[in-house]
Amino acid sequence: MKTIKLIIAIIFAGIFSSAMASTDTLKVKTSSQCEDCKSRIENKLNFTKGVKSSKLDLTTKVVTVVYDSEKIKPEEIRAAIAKAGYDADTVPADAKAYKRLPKCCQKGGH
Repeated sequence: MKTIKLIIAIIFAGIFSSAMASTDTLKVKTSSQCEDCKSRIENKLNFTKGVKSSKLDLTTKVVTVVYDSEKIKPEEIRAAIAKAGYDADTVPADAKAYKRLPKCCQKGGH
């Protein structure tokens, strides 16, 4: 019985450590302007496959993304932000998505 418990513990430890090994963090400079931008970007990222969490700091305009590096790559995260209408580091915002943003969310909108 002790052997079975030990084997189960080893299996779970291996699964847990492999899941933790693929988690990474990315910081992306955005063109966000306000709380609506924060909500829009975080929601877009949080519903993107492979993203575990995101938090945008409006003061610095930097979004910190925790993601599974086996499921998504940094360039895909930046592309998701751009598709929401915002610049993401050197990736420019998608023009159509940007035009759909409220005026306060567009660069210089305040």
